[in-house]
Amino acid sequence: MRSALLTTLLTVLLLPTVIRSAEAESSSPPQLQEEVWGLPFELPTLAYVVHPVGNGPFPLAVMNHGVSLNARERSFFPLVEFRNTAFWFARQGYMVVAPVGPGYGGGGFDVPERGLYGPFFSHVGPCEKPNFRGAGLAIAKLDGWIIDYLIERKTVRPEKVIVIGQSAGGWGAIALSSQNPASVRAIITFAAGRGGRVGGKPDNNCAPDQLVRAAAEFGQTSRVPMLWLYSENDTYFGPVLTKEMHEAFTAAGGDAEYHMLPAVGGEGHFLIHSVEAMPLWTPLVLDFLQRHP
Repeated sequence: MRSALLTTLLTVLLLPTVIRSAEAESSSPPQLQEEVWGLPFELPTLAYVVHPVGNGPFPLAVMNHGVSLNARERSFFPLVEFRNTAFWFARQGYMVVAPVGPGYGGGGFDVPERGLYGPFFSHVGPCEKPNFRGAGLAIAKLDGWIIDYLIERKTVRPEKVIVIGQSAGGWGAIALSSQNPASVRAIITFAAGRGGRVGGKPDNNCAPDQLVRAAAEFGQTSRVPMLWLYSENDTYFGPVLTKEMHEAFTAAGGDAEYHMLPAVGGEGHFLIHSVEAMPLWTPLVLDFLQRHP
């Protein structure tokens, strides 16, 4: 009975819910179309989608959100965490697909017999022995499912895929780079990392040396061009730590540009959310994408 209910639910979700934004009604091209998708993976996944009006196929931009270790916060997680940034990439011609991670908001499907009761796979474990690598690869796995699914459906251009990630989602994108997916031409991260603000305390990181070591491990096999963006007043991953991560990643063989942006508002970790920060990073992203077409 529950399996039949899940199948019915996915069938309904696979029919896009079309939402016209106010910007889509304006005279400024291109017009954009917003949708909500249900993706029929091993873990049923909801995704926010925005793309230029039309049938495509479009270049694809997969966008990873950050994580919360608080179950209540996850249950109230929004469908899209950074809509303005998603709109910006859609205006560049991309179909933006932002999955809601397992265990977040409406993505927390209750299917106990399949082990899908509020699944959440982003724990890194205790700071004495954190599993930064495994947490990143879990997000990378979901990205791979999305990319393969959309290419198979001929919805997107297989040679024009980029991945964008914020915070833990950015760390997942770094993990994905270590697998060198053939279709991914570039990766952009905002405030990427794991284990920031232990106990809610600013500039208090969980096992920073091990995070740097994990970055080096990913760099050993990563060859996808990357752009790493951070802000001076990020109290999750500060300038000293992120420079060490970047140096370790590139010394191991990874290809990543690093940019430290000026302070953004009261907390630089959320620069991807800030409309005011967009003039700081959009020129860097445009230049990066032009060099990696």
